[in-house]
Amino acid sequence: MGCTQAVAPRTRRELEPGFGARFVAAVSLGSVLNPINSSIIAVALVAIGHAFGAETDRTTWLVSALYLATAVGQPTMGRLADRLGPRRVYLAGTVLVGAGGLLGFLGWSLPALVAARVVIGLGTSAAYPAAMAMVRRRARRLGTDAPGGVLSALAIAGQVSMAVGPPLGGLLIATGGWRATFLVNVPLAAAGAVAALAWLPRDEPREAGVSLRRALDPCGVLLFTAALTVLLVFLMRLAEPRWWLLVVAVALLGVLIAWELRVDAPFIDLRMLAHNRALTSTYVRYGVTMLVTYCFVYGWTMWLEQGTGRSASEAGLLMLPSFAVATAVSAFAARRRVWPSLVAGTGALTAGCGALLLLGRGTPLWALLAVSVVFGVQNGLNIVTNQAAMYAQAPADQTGAAAGLLRTFMYLGAIASASLIGFAYGARATDAGLHRLAATLTVASLVLLVTTVFDRTLRAAGVR
Repeated sequence: MGCTQAVAPRTRRELEPGFGARFVAAVSLGSVLNPINSSIIAVALVAIGHAFGAETDRTTWLVSALYLATAVGQPTMGRLADRLGPRRVYLAGTVLVGAGGLLGFLGWSLPALVAARVVIGLGTSAAYPAAMAMVRRRARRLGTDAPGGVLSALAIAGQVSMAVGPPLGGLLIATGGWRATFLVNVPLAAAGAVAALAWLPRDEPREAGVSLRRALDPCGVLLFTAALTVLLVFLMRLAEPRWWLLVVAVALLGVLIAWELRVDAPFIDLRMLAHNRALTSTYVRYGVTMLVTYCFVYGWTMWLEQGTGRSASEAGLLMLPSFAVATAVSAFAARRRVWPSLVAGTGALTAGCGALLLLGRGTPLWALLAVSVVFGVQNGLNIVTNQAAMYAQAPADQTGAAAGLLRTFMYLGAIASASLIGFAYGARATDAGLHRLAATLTVASLVLLVTTVFDRTLRAAGVR
């Protein structure tokens, strides 16, 4: 498997042919489309609701639709990138993003906007797994490890663009209305396509006999989509659980497992995951990490507004240190060994969750800023190192699919976080609700810390 670490780049001269600034810029540009669309919609929900006379429980489908499409689309696009060529899939994704943006701009009803978000979600799912597949192929061709700077750039691009999403959305709404938050995808997709055509290496000729149907496992994709959809609907109303939906979701997962174990080229290679415990552990660790992180991002900001009486802009400003620190720490962690960085990251995550237990309406500003910084540190450490661990642990010929599945676990954590926040807060975010949420997150983080410290799959791979 190789050493599970984010390897420091070699000399500029050695890396220039395959990992120059243009290559990094092109793969990073495509990778920002998904996080931007994940966060930009937040400031447009109220305006869209007014435009179509829709309540919050209906407009939130604009958020959930993208998460669901991305959770399914990331491994799907990764699988296609491995088999049909990453550059082809990358370009196809930019076309879908542009089409989805245009559909949303013309949206005549809320269902049309939900459909547009699904198309955008599928399109933005292509860039990250395709980029990881291209990095693997270039590294193999050059006979070198992937530079830590390239992996760091992908992580930083996602973090920065997620932070930029809400203020960009506010600016677009102020100048062009909520439809502009969809239309902005057209020039962004065009820029991504131009950069890919100009700067990304051409794919090798497709293997004879590799059809779209054979590369995709349509039945596996449909079963996975159905199971996630039913599970999402169940999680959206945990306060009034409809247990029969959970039963249906579990049944569909059972059918999916049976099917994937039966076919020769499964959508999700369960046999590989069963034998590759290191990679499976990374997926679970990343999913739990992002569950806690998204609970902080959305739950903490909600409490700042409703629990302390701050404005939305003030709550947003208090999040800026977290994103800024995460960006700086990511660049640092990309050139460090994975296991120590993961231990430090999960330790910071645990400390941050514990600090939430101490917050209240009268907490001074400096303490709130300190909490924001701590979560920025854990974010920077955990994202780039889990990404590096996945890259080192995944089979070389399945890098795209493995990268896509990593993002699927991220969005499963995001979906679960919304349900957990609603369950802890109820009708309104209060100090007591924040403490209930923090207690749950602290326990989850402690378990994560202990399992990371004693994870022999990381240490056995040469990480100390």
